[in-house]
Amino acid sequence: MSAFERYLSLWVGLGILAGIVLGKMMPAVFTVIAALEFQHVNFVIAILIWAMVFPMMLAVDFSSLRRVGERPKGLVITLVVNWLIKPFTMAALGVFFFKSVFAGFIPADSADGYIAGLILLGAAPCTAMVFVWSQLTKGDATYTLAQVSVNDAIMVFAYAPIVALLLGVTDINIPWATLILSVSLYVVIPLIAGIATRTALLRSGEQVLTRFIDHLKPYSMFGLLITVVLLFGFQGQVILEQPVLIALIAIPLIIQSYGIFAIAYGAAWLWRVPFSVAAPCAMIGTSNFFELAVAVAISLFGLQSGAALATVVGVLVEVPVMLSLVMFANATQRHFPHPAAKS
Repeated sequence: MSAFERYLSLWVGLGILAGIVLGKMMPAVFTVIAALEFQHVNFVIAILIWAMVFPMMLAVDFSSLRRVGERPKGLVITLVVNWLIKPFTMAALGVFFFKSVFAGFIPADSADGYIAGLILLGAAPCTAMVFVWSQLTKGDATYTLAQVSVNDAIMVFAYAPIVALLLGVTDINIPWATLILSVSLYVVIPLIAGIATRTALLRSGEQVLTRFIDHLKPYSMFGLLITVVLLFGFQGQVILEQPVLIALIAIPLIIQSYGIFAIAYGAAWLWRVPFSVAAPCAMIGTSNFFELAVAVAISLFGLQSGAALATVVGVLVEVPVMLSLVMFANATQRHFPHPAAKS
């Protein structure tokens, strides 16, 4: 691990600070960048995420995808945690904090909106950034792709019913354009490009491919830092104007993130899942598909709603929390079996 990667948390912290300061000093610039979107998918952020996930896609051995089913444990943990546990614990935490713990600080009607936003996040497992977290933990690229693909397929059918059940809302219209565009930009396109590039480079030997991936890594980390700056720059004014409210919304999100990770990572350890599968299978449930959650929140409750604000706070909380979990996973990987073990 390079010195840059070892101190990544420091650089991200500086990126957060820079984003807030720049968002305050140059709001017009961030407004222009934020406007470069379609169906709530920002194209600048999409390009940066593409840069982050492309090295991971280069490592995908497409021919081995058919053998993923021979090692089902990681997929079982991912599916159980993401669809049978995570949405319901997020709803429970939202109700507990905003109807009880924070009841004296937040009006009841506003509390309902924040709970709704948390539920929308909790029901949407990650599509894009999990590739970044998997890469930082040296996860199995092929297995990570399989996990994301299965989750995306289930999300098409399960997201609306789960959200409807937890919110008590029956007329939920899934923003299909957002869902399809996000999956295409973050998974399909970089995967196709990765397979084509990998095939071409392997004609010159495995070492050529390895050197090329190593060459791309600094750009991947640079993309992560610029993404952090932009995300916090977009919301810098809100953070400065409502810091207490942002902190209150962040508390259940942070507890949920660490709790879900502990459940999935602990299950992988008990079930003797190899680390290269255990780390990404725990990360995918902890991270969220925030584009989808934000789009649904705006569609259902409006741009200025508490639900929309809660989904945005989820975006802000995610990167620092996930980096801390990456560090924890890397520090504990010796407790997991060798990757050759069945998973």
